Amino acid sequence: MDNRALSTVVEKLLSMGLVLLYIGLMTTTLYGGTVPAYQSAVGAELGDRTLAEATARVEQAIPPNARTVSATVRVSLPETIDGAGYSIRTDGTALVLDHPDPEIGGRTRLVLPDSVDTLEGEWQSGSPTVVTVSGTRGSVTVTLEAER
Repeated sequence: MDNRALSTVVEKLLSMGLVLLYIGLMTTTLYGGTVPAYQSAVGAELGDRTLAEATARVEQAIPPNARTVSATVRVSLPETIDGAGYSIRTDGTALVLDHPDPEIGGRTRLVLPDSVDTLEGEWQSGSPTVVTVSGTRGSVTVTLEAER
């Protein structure tokens, strides 16, 4: 007669063990493969959006037919992408996003007026950034720099 109470306890312990085993397997599966893959995809998408937004802001900062220009436009960028710092630099004709993760990054060619002679500078994530446009009608310089 004493075995009846023991069978209920054993049943509950087995049930709890199976539930814990199931939770452990699901957690291992999600954090072992699904979640990191999703985070990489989100990081790459955020990098693409950041580069597209930066390109648009640089292009918008340049007035089309100004004789003399001196303008500074603030550009808002995310502080990190996928938990890491990054930089956006120019290579003369395009903006390039450099990130420690090789899957995050890219290059976007800028559409600039003929009056733009020089495109230079670099933005570091985590600091306020501006695009500065200066010069005259025939010789305009566009500079990416930290806000002063």
